[in-house]
Amino acid sequence: MPEDSRQPRQSRGGSQAGQGRGRASDRGRGAAPGRGQGQGRGEGQGRGQGRGGSGSRPGRKDDWRRPADDQRPRSEDQARYDGPPIPEDITGKELDRSVTAQLKGLPEKLAARVARHLAAAGAVIDEDPRTAYEHTLAARARAARIAVVREACGEAAYAAGEYAEALSELRAAKRMNGVTAYLPIMADCERALGRPERALTLAKSPAVANFASEAKAEMTIVEAGARRDMGELDAALRTLENAPLTSKSRTSWVVRLRYAYADTLVAAGREADALEWFHRTEAIDGDEITDAGERAAELEKRQG
Repeated sequence: MPEDSRQPRQSRGGSQAGQGRGRASDRGRGAAPGRGQGQGRGEGQGRGQGRGGSGSRPGRKDDWRRPADDQRPRSEDQARYDGPPIPEDITGKELDRSVTAQLKGLPEKLAARVARHLAAAGAVIDEDPRTAYEHTLAARARAARIAVVREACGEAAYAAGEYAEALSELRAAKRMNGVTAYLPIMADCERALGRPERALTLAKSPAVANFASEAKAEMTIVEAGARRDMGELDAALRTLENAPLTSKSRTSWVVRLRYAYADTLVAAGREADALEWFHRTEAIDGDEITDAGERAAELEKRQG
């Protein structure tokens, strides 16, 4: 397995570690200034000492007593728990009702904080997926047993290129709620981690037969990509040819299917056929979600 696929697991830990960090941070914030947890000054800790005695890092509420240049930086765990700053105009009410409904089992203030982190993540995931991921990590640290939180964390990790973490989070969400809609993303994560065989196993899951058209198309694209990863270009082409490439719909999933087919034709050395399908892709790509027009122009130039 590539090194970068292992490192995120080592640095971030699993969901239980996330929950533990959250609880520890809550305890730290609740400690009275100048006192250790469970100890009064009469038990050996004065006002100038921190939670764990004279050799421990002082509680964050004690930092105000120290000169600015002597305040210690937040630990990595504390920074992850706090998350990025949440814009003041993000209230959490931006979330869909189905999401907020899953947060109702949390204490009110905690639910509000988690909702704001999730809403903030959704607001920036397209232009700044790394910050979005950090927001979802902060939400997970507070509510790791809520399926929608793990789902959001997985999707943000995927957008940020943290494929091992995305796979772990989406597996957790699937265990919690039984939802199979994550399978295409999970399969693509397996591809990104250099495991195309596992991607194919997910693509053959019985649940895929019941997917809506868009989800089926996404899984088809991932399956064809896995075949290409394994050097099976003919199988990749057959996979795409069994999909509704000639659908009259102009929706984005048809655009992506056609583009994937044209790109695979190029890889197979069938440039004349690829040119036709790049043109057919461009014809329905009104939102320009692909560069089909540019690819067609390149092929035309190359063919003279």
